[in-house]
Amino acid sequence: MKLRFAVAFASALLAASLASTAASAAQCGGDFNTFVAAMSREAAADGISQSVISQALGGVQQDQAVLNFDRRQRSTFRKSFEQYAATRVTAGRIKGGKAMLMRHASLLSRIEKQFGVQPEILVAIWGLETDFGRGDMGRLPVFRVLATMAHDCRRSDLFQHELLAALKIVQRGDLRLNDMIGAYAGEIGQTQFLPSSYIKYGIDYDGNGHVDLRHSVPDVLASTANLLKVNGWKAGGDYHQGSANFEAMREWNRSEVYRRTIGYFADKLAGQ
Repeated sequence: MKLRFAVAFASALLAASLASTAASAAQCGGDFNTFVAAMSREAAADGISQSVISQALGGVQQDQAVLNFDRRQRSTFRKSFEQYAATRVTAGRIKGGKAMLMRHASLLSRIEKQFGVQPEILVAIWGLETDFGRGDMGRLPVFRVLATMAHDCRRSDLFQHELLAALKIVQRGDLRLNDMIGAYAGEIGQTQFLPSSYIKYGIDYDGNGHVDLRHSVPDVLASTANLLKVNGWKAGGDYHQGSANFEAMREWNRSEVYRRTIGYFADKLAGQ
C-alpha cells in the first residue's frame, strides 16, 4: 500500500495543472462540515445530481489517519532501482504475469493493434499495481479520503478536482457507491487510476456501457493503454530509460525508479 501510494502521489502531482483550472469555490481548512457543504454546492454547479451528492458526501467524516499517512509518505520512496525491483519483480510475480499474457492473449493483441502498447508493458503495470487485480486495490472509502485531502490546505485544489471527478464516476454509472473503495490518495481499480485519470482516459472496452476499472479486465487494460498512447507512446518503440516511451510513462509515474521497474518487469515477461 505504501509503495503504491507513492506511485499515485507522483501521478497526482503531474495532474496539478489540471486541478488549477477547475472552478473551486470551497475554502480549505476551517470547519470540515462547512467545507463539505461548499464542495456539495460546487458539485451541483458542475452538474452532479443531488442524489449522488447526498449519497457520496452525506455524513462523510474527516480521516486523520489519511493525513498522517500522507505526511509520512512524502519522504519514503528512496530505494534504488536495484533495491526496489528486487522486491517487486519476484519469481512468483513473473510467473503470474506470463500466465496473464497467455490467458488474455487475444485481448492484449487487440489492444496493441489499437493503441500500440506492448502486452508486456500493460501486464507489468497491472502486476505491479495490484497483482493483476487479485491483490490489494485499497480498502478506504474514496469520498472520505478525497474530502479529507481536499479539506487539507497543502494540495486542496488538486484534491477538490479529484473529488469532483470521483462524483462524476458515480454520476455516469461507471461504479456504484459501494465500489468507490481505493487507496490513500483515492486511487481506484486494478491499475490504480486517480479519479481525474479515470474520467480522462477510461474506456468502455467490453461494450457494456460503463467504464469499470475495478471488475472489467478489458476496460482496465485498454484504459491503461489509452493513457500511455494519449501521452505520447510510440507503437513498437523502446521503453527503457532515455526513450520516448519511457518519457510517455511519466503520466503514470514521475519516478524513474518505478518506470525502470516497469520496463524491467516487461523484459522478464518477454523472456529477455
